[in-house]
Amino acid sequence: MQEFDALQSVGDPAMIAATVFACVFGGALLGMFLGSILPEHHVGPETRDAIKVSMAMVATLAALVLGLLTASAKGSLDDKETALRTTAGRIVLLDRTLAAYGPETQEARALLKQTLIARIGQIWPEEDAEVRLGALGEGGGIEAVQMAVLRLSPKDDAEHWLQSRALDIAGTIATSRWLAFEQIGSSSQWILLAIVVFWLSVVFMSFGLFAPRNAVVMLALLVAALSVAGAIYLILEMDQPYEGAIKLPSAPLRAALEQLGRS
Repeated sequence: MQEFDALQSVGDPAMIAATVFACVFGGALLGMFLGSILPEHHVGPETRDAIKVSMAMVATLAALVLGLLTASAKGSLDDKETALRTTAGRIVLLDRTLAAYGPETQEARALLKQTLIARIGQIWPEEDAEVRLGALGEGGGIEAVQMAVLRLSPKDDAEHWLQSRALDIAGTIATSRWLAFEQIGSSSQWILLAIVVFWLSVVFMSFGLFAPRNAVVMLALLVAALSVAGAIYLILEMDQPYEGAIKLPSAPLRAALEQLGRS
């Protein structure tokens, strides 16, 4: 698990955003430097018009790809949150199904509640703490509840159906758990992100090439570079909702915990 956690830390969104800022703002500074040393005929009106047209195309491509990355990251965040809420609902449904079976399921229901309490404590050790990635794959989980349900001895068709239904729900919960484990980390294509950063750096270099060299322009380019880096940061944070500033809440599982054992 230590190797797994170390692997996840390689793609730290804050570090990547800082690198993006350095590349983009560095491109603007490089453009200013080139503008101060290039001969006049290299930065004349015709050259400026040609560069503006070329950079407009590059900026359009960068904007389109950034939009696609944002949509993909938001979709990933929504899917993972939906999966968590769905699992919470299935846990309550499993508890209600076991309750309908009868008092023979008290052991399985108690085990289900203990498993959920342990899982919340493992993944969210504190409400304001980061999600523990490795905890998603720790422990036996719902499998112990499945074994308890299998040990039941149905006496009629209704109990047979309830046992089968409980096993189906438990199996679905187990599948969701391992799917969540497989989805840990970012799904972003790093080569795509690197190309977008290169495009943005080139665009900012063209800004600096013809921009006046004064404090106001420097401040404007600084704010623009920070905004671009912030956009990349948000994309990466949304794509890794099990850690960082934007993370999945424990509220759905805690709400499910309150409903267990009520009937």
